[in-house]
Amino acid sequence: MSALQKLQAKIKQWQKDHKILLEENIQLKQELNRIGTKAENKSKEDDCVKLQAKIDALTLELEEKDEEIEKIIIQVESILE
Repeated sequence: MSALQKLQAKIKQWQKDHKILLEENIQLKQELNRIGTKAENKSKEDDCVKLQAKIDALTLELEEKDEEIEKIIIQVESILE
């Protein structure tokens, strides 16, 4: 397997991971909105805080993955030149 093929395989895997994380992020945001509209007691507010922390962590992870993918794309482009 050539270096280019390895990079392409890595990009495909990161794209799959990115899509999964994005879907999970959306689900967590929906859950947060659902709970947030019913936050009548302290435990629900705590649930909202926990969900927001998960969303923030996923968002950061997505941003890091995007940066990694951009670096790989630059590597691939330089190989192809």
